[in-house]
Amino acid sequence: MNDDIAGDRPPRGLKPNAIGFTDALVIGLNSTSPAYSLAAAIGPVVALVGVYAPGVMLAAFVPMLLIASAFFYLNKADQDCGTTFSWVTRAMGPWAGWLGGWAVAMTGVLVVGSLADVAVTFGLLTVGLDSWAESDLVRQLLTVLLILVMTAVCVIGTEASARVQNVLILAQVACLLVFAAVALYRVYAETASLESLTPAIGWLDPFGAGGAALTGGLLLGVFIYWGWESAVNLTEEVRDSATAPGKAGVWSTVVLLVTYVSVAFAVVAYAGTTFLSDNADEEEAIFALLAGEVMGGWDWILLLAVSTSALASTQTTIIPASRTILSMSRRHALPAHFSRIHPRFRTPHTSTWWVAAVAIAWYLAVNQISTNALFDSLTALSLLIAFYYALTGLACAVYYRRRLTDSLRNLLFIGIGPLIGAALLIWLLVESVIDMSDPENSYSGVSWFGLGPPLVIGIGIATTGVIIMLVWRLLSPVYWSERPGVVAPDAKPGKER
Repeated sequence: MNDDIAGDRPPRGLKPNAIGFTDALVIGLNSTSPAYSLAAAIGPVVALVGVYAPGVMLAAFVPMLLIASAFFYLNKADQDCGTTFSWVTRAMGPWAGWLGGWAVAMTGVLVVGSLADVAVTFGLLTVGLDSWAESDLVRQLLTVLLILVMTAVCVIGTEASARVQNVLILAQVACLLVFAAVALYRVYAETASLESLTPAIGWLDPFGAGGAALTGGLLLGVFIYWGWESAVNLTEEVRDSATAPGKAGVWSTVVLLVTYVSVAFAVVAYAGTTFLSDNADEEEAIFALLAGEVMGGWDWILLLAVSTSALASTQTTIIPASRTILSMSRRHALPAHFSRIHPRFRTPHTSTWWVAAVAIAWYLAVNQISTNALFDSLTALSLLIAFYYALTGLACAVYYRRRLTDSLRNLLFIGIGPLIGAALLIWLLVESVIDMSDPENSYSGVSWFGLGPPLVIGIGIATTGVIIMLVWRLLSPVYWSERPGVVAPDAKPGKER
């Protein structure tokens, strides 16, 4: 366990054995915000691939599972809450490690405000306060308040966070299952109010709509699966830290696959491709439209699912960002005050509040430009996500490179699998850059410096990170004295030397 190096207090780390495997699994699931992710992606995916949307979600699962394998084996070797930052530093050196840590931290900053906004909006719609949801001032004030409350829960303790998450995941999954069951029942009972379709096993074919459509669908798939690794960021606080967090990450991807494919079948079958394609621009509001169609007077059930989904993810998305910043500070890659641990709650309170503060500032600043600018900033997330996931896959193969030929298992799950996952994500990253270079592909449809706003935002974040890294390298070169290392020839995966 790494110790808190800030101040003159006796060394104290994060609270060990605070939660178990199930709690970590729930946090990993909630970090992906299943209901919100489905609501945001189902329309655009159907617009691209039609009835083959479930198949695309199945295909997007493949690189996630391969990268989850990399997280599992790297966590066995190094139980550091900084995950990607710590592992890439050990395997590939401080420069790559710092950039990986920066990408993880910035994903939280970019998305927390949007998640809280969705939680507030759908919460207001659930209780019938539509006029409040339509007021920018009211919605933004409540969003900031919600971020502060969720941050306080994160600071109070990991156990408290886990208890809140357990309640939210039950509410979210129950609402989604009720919606899916009612939708499919009405399809087969021929009482659907829209142009319904009969579900078919062929919908699971990801290549049914052609390669170009699959590429666009996979780009969206990276977003809807992102977040499961939050379970691994809690590794220093989970019982059986060498294996439980990694298993929780892997199982999170499997549970998400079942959830996404099931609900996608129900939505496509009930609404049909024409309705979903025509309303693809509605993003998460598509579930608000479907709620009344499917549930009638019980539409609040689906609205509540999206609200609790975004609410849960608001809290859990703060976790990987704050833990990564803590880890970077402990290794002298950032100023020492970010490594402070709360003396009572044993949580990284300083880094947690900093994440919240920057996220609030970003949310309010981008909203002053336009709502579309906020959506553009979310689109830029795919660049950061693909980057640090791919970096982690590469780090796994590099770190264990002397052990890959020991067994077929090692070769497949520690070497080839993570490398294939990394290659797929690098391909998606390149495709994203090409797609985002065209301003017409952005939500706002405007040009920033001749490029699409999401790409400009992504380049801006990367450039800012490089500048901060270079400045800190000059001010405090301690971290950059580290040299990359690999597992010793006689060591086994999970027994670092």
